Amino acid sequence: MGLAVALTRASEGIVAPLVTVEVHLSGGLPGTSIVGLPEAAVREARDRVRVAIQNTQFEYPNRRVTVNLAPAELPKDGVRFDLAIALGILAAGGQVPHESLKGCEFLGELALSGELRSVPGVLPALLRARCGKRCVIVPAGNAQEAALLGDVEVRVARTLADVCAHLRGMDPLPTPDAATAGETADGVPDLADVRGQLHARRALEIAAAGGHHLLMVGPPGTGKSMLAARLPGILPPMTDADAIEACAVRSVAGDPFDATDWRRRPYRAPYHTASGVALVGGGSHPRPGEISLANRGVLFLDELPEFDRRVLEVLREPMESGRIVISRAARQAEFPARFQLVAAMNPCPCGYAGDNDGRCRCTPDAIGRYRGRISGPLLDRIDIVSDVPRIPLAELDAQRGARDEDSATVRARVIAARDIAMQRAGKPNALLATWEIERDSALGDTERTLLGRAMEKLSLSARAYHRVLRVARTIADLAGRERIAREHLAAAVQ
Repeated sequence: MGLAVALTRASEGIVAPLVTVEVHLSGGLPGTSIVGLPEAAVREARDRVRVAIQNTQFEYPNRRVTVNLAPAELPKDGVRFDLAIALGILAAGGQVPHESLKGCEFLGELALSGELRSVPGVLPALLRARCGKRCVIVPAGNAQEAALLGDVEVRVARTLADVCAHLRGMDPLPTPDAATAGETADGVPDLADVRGQLHARRALEIAAAGGHHLLMVGPPGTGKSMLAARLPGILPPMTDADAIEACAVRSVAGDPFDATDWRRRPYRAPYHTASGVALVGGGSHPRPGEISLANRGVLFLDELPEFDRRVLEVLREPMESGRIVISRAARQAEFPARFQLVAAMNPCPCGYAGDNDGRCRCTPDAIGRYRGRISGPLLDRIDIVSDVPRIPLAELDAQRGARDEDSATVRARVIAARDIAMQRAGKPNALLATWEIERDSALGDTERTLLGRAMEKLSLSARAYHRVLRVARTIADLAGRERIAREHLAAAVQ
């Protein structure tokens, strides 16, 4: 009787729990059974593995083959277990040395020809394998993604035969080339394309410097979507840890990996008909939604009142915690969701309230119902609300041929202000806790009196009070001031 053990990783959120593949050969009628809560794709692996082994010129055991995927209570889905199962069968039959499987983890789908196909979720598996200090063998299609982690021993293979030759010590597998590509500006919209809207541009700069959520209100065609699309271009560059975390979420979702621009901030703009599962994630096998795919980047929600209110209410918790937990009857998954929300809406159902041409015929009740689709608790979590009015034609003609500040110029100021915040508190101002706000935003008597009058006149909540202090702290950082002055506080209230 033969028994062999191979290691692989399952996919559960961005956590990749270790799975032990135990293969046992025994007497009896020939056949293969896979146990350990396998889903349909895993159960079908017995046919893929059998044909792949035979087409690789190895002998498939003519005995009873039992494959156990431990831990048994963890549901197994996907095709990532194929390679580990095949190697376990070959080792149990003595065609591959048992000792060569120790200290290695195997990921990959097998084609019937024995070729290895790429699988999603390789990066989270490598992050967990780094703790165990094991070598990980992955398909060549995942080589660029695997090269992001330079402190993990990774080998890439194209076929099952290549892996077997490596384990026999005959032909070592190559390591992936180091990932050297960084963030590029290709294809990123430039802020210089936006004419006028100085107030909205200023709000966008403040939002980028402090990581604040932003809501833009204005008639159709005033540049709200253009401004939102240019926010990623003025945000500070991501750290290695943040970029890898964002790539890990996209890896779990199965998005193709772009080695030339993996450091670019994500930008997601779902349509207002998106369901709750599409926006926050879910499914029988929990998958990341738009808020997780926008992790460390920008989530743009155009026509905010047109979204289903129940969908929008789910955003409240991840906007503060930076994570989303998806619970199902049999399993639970957690995904990061540290996104920056940029939303846009019209001032009324027809969109023309406030215009001087008098086109709006919406009644006050209709406008109230329209704006009431967005709950007060959700609005209370948005730090900045900016008007984006229509620009008169004469003003557009006067600016013809002129260019406002480009993204590079604004981004330099944003990076300088963000560096001040990071040196002071180690985090952007939007993430400051209450006691950190009080510590870093001390006000003088004049400023405190001004803020008290604003709270009384505008009926601001305690959360709004701290929102004003966070935004004022960011405005002061952009100005290079250590203390919040009266003009910084007045601008934040405005």
